[in-house]
Amino acid sequence: MTTAADGSLPYVDPRAPHGPARRAIDRLIATRAMLWLEHSAPWRILGWRLVPLLMRLTGRLATASGLPTGVIETTDARNGRPHRRCALYFHEGDRVILVPSKAGLPGGPYWYQNALAQPDVTFGGVPFRAERVNDAGELARLWALADGFYPGYALYRAYAARDDRTVPILRLVPPEPASRGRPGLSTRDPRRSH
Repeated sequence: MTTAADGSLPYVDPRAPHGPARRAIDRLIATRAMLWLEHSAPWRILGWRLVPLLMRLTGRLATASGLPTGVIETTDARNGRPHRRCALYFHEGDRVILVPSKAGLPGGPYWYQNALAQPDVTFGGVPFRAERVNDAGELARLWALADGFYPGYALYRAYAARDDRTVPILRLVPPEPASRGRPGLSTRDPRRSH
């Protein structure tokens, strides 16, 4: 998946059926071996630091796994510099849903803490306002979507619970009102066209 020709963020429907390749990836993700790999130092160095740079340089919004991935850019709360990391995403209308799981490791990812401290972020080069989802009913509904979209999230939540950590959900909302109708923010569901 690449950025659309007009620079918009490709729409990702969490309810879309997964093809055979994606189902195989989903099964692999749910293994202990994959969880061990995601927690390893080489993965954290290469996957969490180098991949965002490569994605930004190449303009690609997906990893080799075929999972919809984008680069979130926040303002580092510690030093004020840009902080970029990769995150899986899906849409709900014009909003983007991110799960700051950090693969279930203790402590949330820095990009999440940065987004809470300074909610003006970009994702896939598109500006958004970040907000944590706190309502219990809304969280339950979004977790049902997230778990269907990416089965690894349930595993990450179980792993995080060992350290008394609750994995949150972050919603990215297009800024109001100037973003309405502006090119590049075409995050609407393409199936709802005429």
